Amino acid sequence: MSLNILALEPYLGGSRKNFINGLTEYSRHRIIPITMSDRHLRWRMMGGGVTMAEYALEHQEQVDVIFASSTTNLTAFIALTNPRFANTPVILYMHENQLTEPMAPGQKRELTYSYINYMSALAADKVVFSSKFHMNSFFEALPEFLKQFPDYKPNHHIEKLKEKSDVLHPGIHLKHFDPHLDTRKNNKLPVILWNQRWSYDKDPAKFFRMMNRLDDAGFQFELILAGDNRHEKPEEFEKAWSRYGRRIIHYGYVEDLSTYCKLLHRADIVVSTSTYENYSVAIMEAIYSGCHPVVPNALIYPELIAKQLHSPLLHAPTVYNDEDHLFRILKSMLSGENKALPKATLQGINRHLDWSVIINRYDDLFESVVK
Repeated sequence: MSLNILALEPYLGGSRKNFINGLTEYSRHRIIPITMSDRHLRWRMMGGGVTMAEYALEHQEQVDVIFASSTTNLTAFIALTNPRFANTPVILYMHENQLTEPMAPGQKRELTYSYINYMSALAADKVVFSSKFHMNSFFEALPEFLKQFPDYKPNHHIEKLKEKSDVLHPGIHLKHFDPHLDTRKNNKLPVILWNQRWSYDKDPAKFFRMMNRLDDAGFQFELILAGDNRHEKPEEFEKAWSRYGRRIIHYGYVEDLSTYCKLLHRADIVVSTSTYENYSVAIMEAIYSGCHPVVPNALIYPELIAKQLHSPLLHAPTVYNDEDHLFRILKSMLSGENKALPKATLQGINRHLDWSVIINRYDDLFESVVK
């Protein structure tokens, strides 16, 4: 069976672009992307459905499944394409949601965008979340969200939404990292990696507070400060440049994939101080490349890292409970008291997330809604 899948992404950029590219490259079905640029997120959620509907109606071929991202105003899209896709099954893929997405300092959550997510989920035949943590946090937030409205509160729809919801992790292009050799054995000092977005929800203040605490205690290390800083440049990174300049191997966003892969194969430890994480492609890429993770014992991470690796025998823990615990783990690794997990063990954490493997689950999903 070969299907035509209309993939809707009104905010194509970064990990969403990689997601669409992975589907297109690996699926046994034909993926037809309908996309818009990754600018003006709220406007994409509000008005993108109109433009996406226009684009979709230009395609005359048979469409077997509509696969829409969570930034799609799905109710607007369905109404404006009616009756063209009236009998076409619709899957909504929740990369994130506006009910639980953390707000930047000084920013107020607007109910409109949360309601767009909610209405889109109601309109879809199937709702798929990027992680169990994401799905659970959405359904925990939904009753409180609906309480804010004056009357006719559709709480009875929550159970119906749960019944048609499932979890499927995003695929990752992990095989892109295979041709690159590890160079960390040549490091004169341990190398700590930051490869996530430079954004408030990743809590760079905590990360650099930890680096400063280790530095003040006399531990020596070098830093790789990569990750996307094209939209945000927190002052913590500028202060770090002033303090650690000579010990920073790389600073800023890496455009070139080969250079990025080499940096990950050089780093020894990757640290996450995120306060909210539905999924972390960046941390998974680092782990696959051989970086020992030290991440919160919360959010998405207990779901992705098997419990037996949280505090493995003869090796450093991979998860921490609080800031002091994080300090103790890093201190033990920098002092040589605890060793990093072997690369083969680290790759076992997420090898199944490579697009060449996980694509079968996506293809089975597409076929299941047609049947």
